Amino acid sequence: MAVRTMLDRLETANWLDRVGDPLQRGVQAVLRGRIRDVLHGVWLGHPLHPALVQLPIGAWLSTAVVDALPGADRTATVLTGVGTAGALPAVAAGLNDWASLSREQRRIGLVHASVNVVAVGLYTGSLIARLSGNHHLGRRLAYAGLAGSSLGAYLGGHLSYRQAAAVNQAEAFLRQIPEGWQDLCAQDALAEGKPFRASIGEVPVVVTRTDGAVTAMIGNCGHQTGPLGDGELINVDGAECLVCPWHGSTFRLSDGVVLHGPAASDQPLLRTREVGGRIQASLP
Repeated sequence: MAVRTMLDRLETANWLDRVGDPLQRGVQAVLRGRIRDVLHGVWLGHPLHPALVQLPIGAWLSTAVVDALPGADRTATVLTGVGTAGALPAVAAGLNDWASLSREQRRIGLVHASVNVVAVGLYTGSLIARLSGNHHLGRRLAYAGLAGSSLGAYLGGHLSYRQAAAVNQAEAFLRQIPEGWQDLCAQDALAEGKPFRASIGEVPVVVTRTDGAVTAMIGNCGHQTGPLGDGELINVDGAECLVCPWHGSTFRLSDGVVLHGPAASDQPLLRTREVGGRIQASLP
């Protein structure tokens, strides 16, 4: 309960914004365009940061095991170096994701990042000590670094599983749509090239008509539930796309594929048909 209370307080600790807000602006100014999309994992269809952290965490855990064995100083040194080097791209991807989160998420994320930076510093010190021949100090610094990275992992789990950071928040809406065809709107309510807000029960749906083709997409962006019905239709490489007005995630209308982040997952599409002048939709 004490840990939960601490996390609740961190989420509302607005003093963290004095550091977080300028850092966010700096990250967004440096990481832009294609680099930003690569680090978000747009090309992977999945956030890149969780995949990248496997290397440093795996190497550092292996270091802890090897350090407990006699005569394995060289192996432990190599593993420490591999983990420390592997932490750098993981940090870059994590900062990139962090900069597009909500304010409460960024507060927890800032502490998560700070703890991990300390852990990387401890492992860097461990590597230097080992290369200098002081393996005893190297082991002590590595075990301290492991404690720090474990705390960082706990905070990362809080971000993902309690605060739903970097989770596809649109997918759950599909579970609320009944089987069969559902009424959306009148066909003549759709203006060419202009998103139209509709719903199926409590599920928001954005309906578009471009070049005579009608598309129905879950209406809240999977990144941070931004209202896609307020978004802009643009053409990207010959394909009609819808841009989220909150953070700029760009989805192709023909198949929901994400072309630009921060969203890393495709936006769910529904099947559509026209019956008696009405547009209907059903689960894919």
